[in-house]
Amino acid sequence: MTKLTLSADENIVREAKRIAHEQNMSVSALFARFVQSMVLREWTTNPPGPIAKKASGLVSLPSDRTDKDILAETLAQRHGSL
Repeated sequence: MTKLTLSADENIVREAKRIAHEQNMSVSALFARFVQSMVLREWTTNPPGPIAKKASGLVSLPSDRTDKDILAETLAQRHGSL
């Protein structure tokens, strides 16, 4: 693990310590969780790549069923009813 020193406004440091205490974790763990959530958000909000764009619109799903209904039906057909 690498050590990192950060500078922040006194109020930010106080709030970080309070939040970390409430979550029963260290400020370092809180910071790590924050960075990981930002990376995940960045990954999920990036625009689709060229392959996904090309495949987009190839399938029309029925409007009277949800994607979960269709998935459940497909799995039941493939693996037998549960």
